[in-house]
Amino acid sequence: MALAALTACAAAKVNYTDPAGPRFAGGVATSPEGETALRVASLNVSMGSHLPEVIALLQSSSELELADLVLLQEVDSVSVRTIADALEMAWVYYPATLHPKSQRDYGNAVLSRHPILADQKIPLPYLARGRRTARAAVAATVEVHGQPVRVYSLHLATVIGNTPSQRYEQLRTVLSDADRYPAAIIGGDFNDEAVPELALPHGFSWPTRNLPATNAFWTFDHILVKGLPGVRTASTGVVHDTLGASDHRPVWLELARVPQASTPLAGAAAGPVPIGP
Repeated sequence: MALAALTACAAAKVNYTDPAGPRFAGGVATSPEGETALRVASLNVSMGSHLPEVIALLQSSSELELADLVLLQEVDSVSVRTIADALEMAWVYYPATLHPKSQRDYGNAVLSRHPILADQKIPLPYLARGRRTARAAVAATVEVHGQPVRVYSLHLATVIGNTPSQRYEQLRTVLSDADRYPAAIIGGDFNDEAVPELALPHGFSWPTRNLPATNAFWTFDHILVKGLPGVRTASTGVVHDTLGASDHRPVWLELARVPQASTPLAGAAAGPVPIGP
């Protein structure tokens, strides 16, 4: 009983259990005009330990430099702000835990060239074995050419930390939120080659399904899409030369066309997002 109490106490000290935060956000959406393609990139930056290389990778790769949405995992607020400032993108970030090894906040972020209308932290079920650290997805509602698109950056539990069934439950938590939105994108590190299939009955396509390895020998990083045109003809790929930025390779997706809405959404003007928590 004493050991269980100490374990619970340790978990309470490192995990951010409040769904409201901490929250960090900033930047200005540039809302590229005349663009009909939508480009999405996702990268696990390996605890943001090589920021110059991450920025160089995102700026130098032809597949990444034009990304409208960049989904990051394993970052803290300083890393996100630095990357977003370099890319001139709006951003929102929620940490899930204080990482016991690096002693830095650990979580996910959404970066966008389009206005971020709303955002939310989605705590995921199950603590990791041993370290008892928590996970959370970051959700942002982004206005893309006048259309609201729900965008998620997630990092599911590791193979060592949790079971496959627990990763399925973590993705199911995100899908429960995504069910409320006609158009949605889910991207990030799934730590599993099979779990993204859970999204298919929820109306998602899995265009990155047959990509080559994104982490060592496994294809763990994916992007899922629902309710947006052009998925059948989407271009996808993996950037193999990471410039030493991470032990993960970034994945990217380009949808050929996102239609312009005839009437812009209310409150969609671009501008600074308040910085929190």
